[in-house]
Amino acid sequence: MATTASDHAALMDRVYRWQRPIYDLTRKYYLFGRDRLINELDAKPGMAVLEIGCGTGRNLAMVGKVWRGVRLHGLDISAEMLRSARRTLGGAGTLALGDATRFDAKALLGREGFERVMLSYAVSMIPDWQAALSQAAATLAPRGSLYVVDFGDCSGLPSPLRKALIGWLAKFHVTPRLDLADAAERVAREHGLAVEVTRGPFGYYQMVRLSR
Repeated sequence: MATTASDHAALMDRVYRWQRPIYDLTRKYYLFGRDRLINELDAKPGMAVLEIGCGTGRNLAMVGKVWRGVRLHGLDISAEMLRSARRTLGGAGTLALGDATRFDAKALLGREGFERVMLSYAVSMIPDWQAALSQAAATLAPRGSLYVVDFGDCSGLPSPLRKALIGWLAKFHVTPRLDLADAAERVAREHGLAVEVTRGPFGYYQMVRLSR
């Protein structure tokens, strides 16, 4: 049976209701590549930045510090995580509750296109992640870029460690998308975008950039 958006929202709220106070403290030890993505955004003052699956707002807050003068927007399916994001950002950003696979950016966030869109360790938790990737690409403004970072195949890690990591991630409903690069190529063709794929050390994470 396919997972509905309401089912997924309820699951995420259950997962993060008790985790969100310690989320940022614990995730810094294994969500590698996030800061690299932020540092490579090349966002100019006045640009609109959207993070889909914004979680606690940690990434958006850092974007605001690294790239001064940008306009911050965040979308998440978990009302629990948005509670944390609102505290993190205060009045510095526009946040909305929504489904990454289909949302009306104008209605929820007040604009139709964004110069920079991010998906940071989100596709591995979204059931219909390929639809989310396509939706993210559709929100790009002219000359905009979509940045994605998520778990890779970890092929450079010892086999026992790799298996232990995958098993542990599964307990948190996380599934590495090993065909992310192929999906990004398809989305690029569909939306007329250029695509660039890179791997982090040991294949621990993978990064994708799609640009108009």
